[in-house]
Amino acid sequence: MKTLDGKVVAITGAGSGIGRALALNAAERGALLAISDWNGDGLAETVDLLKAAGVTEVRSDVVDVSSREQMADWAGAVAGQFGRVNVLVNNAGVTATGDFENMSYEDFDWIVGVNFTGVVNGTKEFLPHLIASGDGHLVNISSLFGLVSMPGQSAYNATKYAVRGFTEALREEMLVNKRPVGVTCVHPGGIKTGISRNGRKTADIDANALDDLFEKRLARMSPEDAAEIIVKGMLGGKPRVLVGIDAHLIHQFAKFTGARYQDVFAAASKRVVPKPKK
Repeated sequence: MKTLDGKVVAITGAGSGIGRALALNAAERGALLAISDWNGDGLAETVDLLKAAGVTEVRSDVVDVSSREQMADWAGAVAGQFGRVNVLVNNAGVTATGDFENMSYEDFDWIVGVNFTGVVNGTKEFLPHLIASGDGHLVNISSLFGLVSMPGQSAYNATKYAVRGFTEALREEMLVNKRPVGVTCVHPGGIKTGISRNGRKTADIDANALDDLFEKRLARMSPEDAAEIIVKGMLGGKPRVLVGIDAHLIHQFAKFTGARYQDVFAAASKRVVPKPKK
């Protein structure tokens, strides 16, 4: 796939952040859009922006990606309306921050349901349509934390490493079985979105201090710039796309130091990450 002109692009988590920016980027390239999000208000705002940008056709649905039934219904409805699906971007994601020993089963299950099960559900339901299109492409959004681990992010790391492993193995299966579907795994670094502020934290976390750290010091790139890198990587057929200089530098550092990067990150987090509540 070298162009999105006239292609049907489905995107989860399109009510804000990277998902919204991806939808607008695809629209500017002539795509037809099918977008979903759990937040109906945010989704409606994205639709208005897409219409203002002149998109020729857009479908929007409030969908919980962790629900297999809802994802199956959405995939069927999208394919039924447009007659095909060329691209799926499994973008929906959430955060759950805090040491594992302080995290509830409920919060752990919640993040797994959205970040990993949501990707599995989307891929399973849309893959037949991507194959049938003859030039399909699957884009799964992992994270820099799908390449390196970080204290306080055990649940998030678990889901994003899972997305990476799942996506890379699926790409190999598409190659072995000669399916006409490209597969790309995306690893963004700090992007200016509301993912931290909208995420869950354990009770001992100073939520405001953590959100300020992310938004003022760690999130350097705009969603629009991230979307441009992701779309160019997809159209270039890249199996892996790192987004942001932080993602590239930290990934290279971890490769150079091997498992010892964990000791460095553990020590650094004591000076950088806000101290837990007392």
